[in-house]
Amino acid sequence: MGYGGPIGLIVLGLILTFALREQQVGPLNVWTLGLILAGAGVVWLLLVIAQQNTKRRHTTTATTTDAEGRQASTQRTSESDPPAPPAV
Repeated sequence: MGYGGPIGLIVLGLILTFALREQQVGPLNVWTLGLILAGAGVVWLLLVIAQQNTKRRHTTTATTTDAEGRQASTQRTSESDPPAPPAV
């Protein structure tokens, strides 16, 4: 998932908002539709940024039992960066 979709939606929404300010298509106000599309694009862009900036955390727990029946647990946590988005 890249940045192109949300930025395109923001641009489309702003074009509808500012270029077609007084247009009415049936009961639909184009200005309001533009604001909704631009807002949805901003939310989508924030989600993409949040997803690409999170680290992945993996926790492994191992439990061992000795001959006398005592158990010992070890826990290992590792963090890694998410994979890069596919190149287009």
